[in-house]
Amino acid sequence: MKAYQSKFRKLPGTNYKEVYPSASAIFKQIKSRTKRKPYIRSAYFNKEKVFLDYFWQHLRQKNLKDRTRRLKYYQGALDLIKNSKLEPTSKQNPDRSSEILHRFVGLTRNKEVFFVQISENKKTDQKYFMSVFPLK
Repeated sequence: MKAYQSKFRKLPGTNYKEVYPSASAIFKQIKSRTKRKPYIRSAYFNKEKVFLDYFWQHLRQKNLKDRTRRLKYYQGALDLIKNSKLEPTSKQNPDRSSEILHRFVGLTRNKEVFFVQISENKKTDQKYFMSVFPLK
């Protein structure tokens, strides 16, 4: 299993109030480039758009400790989506047969392992950044 080496470290901070402003600023910068849904283009998917708005909805379902843990890897996750050409592990979503889940492996600058999950709708061929989480 090969992992993409990100050029970014984890976002600094020990609690949600410290980490959220940094991640939010990164998202706002991307969001300001379009009038519609915020997205970044992925090297692996031949420069197709990967939409970012589902991530924030998914994050709100988690408790504060888990939100903080996931947000720390946000910058590295965006770097991975944008630049990685490594093959992810892909499988059909057990809950929805019309979706494929792609799981990429990444390393921060400090060699910490994290995973990025992208959902692909088979019918519309749209991709959504769903989640980022560290290796336990």
